[in-house]
Amino acid sequence: MTVSGWEIFWDVVPYVTLAIVIVGTWWRYRYDKFGWTTRSSQLYESRLLRIGSPLFHFGMLVVIIGHIIGLLIPESWTRLIMSDHMYHLQAGILGGIAGVATLAGIALLVYRRRTNGPVFMATTVNDKVMYLVLVLAIVAGLSCTLMSVTPQGAEHDYRETVSPWFRSIWVLQPRGDLMVQAPLYFHIHVLIALVLFCIWPFTRLVHVFSAPIGYLFRPYIVYRSRELSGGNQLVGSHPRRRGW
Repeated sequence: MTVSGWEIFWDVVPYVTLAIVIVGTWWRYRYDKFGWTTRSSQLYESRLLRIGSPLFHFGMLVVIIGHIIGLLIPESWTRLIMSDHMYHLQAGILGGIAGVATLAGIALLVYRRRTNGPVFMATTVNDKVMYLVLVLAIVAGLSCTLMSVTPQGAEHDYRETVSPWFRSIWVLQPRGDLMVQAPLYFHIHVLIALVLFCIWPFTRLVHVFSAPIGYLFRPYIVYRSRELSGGNQLVGSHPRRRGW
C-alpha cells in the first residue's frame, strides 16, 4: 500500500470503527438486553477469579488513565509540568507496572477458563475471540511502553504523531499523515485496538457501558428498623430521608 493509501486508511478506518461501536451497541441493547451481561462464572470457581479479576481490572484502569493522559493532553501542556525525560520515564514505569499487572490478570483468567471444566464449558467461541484480541492488544500496548524507554524508542515521541492524530479524529479533521510517521509497533497496537473496539459491542465487554456507577451514590437501603412508640414496637413506621 502506498503512503497516500495509508493516510486514507488512518483517516477513514477510525470513523468506520466508531460507527460499528455506536450501531453495534444500540443493536445489542435493543435486541439482546438479556445477553447484556458478563455471564459471570464465579459459581463455578472463585479462587483464581479473586486474584485474576482485580489484577486485570485495576491494571486496566491505570492503563486507561495513562492513555487518556497521553492521547488527550497536548505535549505543550505536559512540558509545563515536567521534562520530556521525566514524562517518558514515569510513563514507562507506571505503564509497565500496569501493563504487567493487566497481562498477569488476564493470563490467570484465561488459565482458569482453560483448566476448570465447568468454566471451560461456559466459554463460547465469542469469548475465545474476545480473549485473543484483548491479549494481543495488551501485549502490543506493553511493547509500545517498553520500547518508549529504550534509546531507539526514545527517538520517537508519540505525542507528536499518534496523539495529535487521535485528537484530530474527534474534531473531524483527520490527520492520517501523522499516524503514517509513527513506528510500526504503534501501527500494530492501534490496528489491534481498532479490531477490539469493532468486536466490543458483540462480546461480554459490553458490560463496561453499564458499570454500576450509581451504586456509589445510592441512598441507604433499610431492610429492617425497630422503633418504640407508645410502648409498642413498630417496624419501619418512620419515613426515612433519602440520600447519605
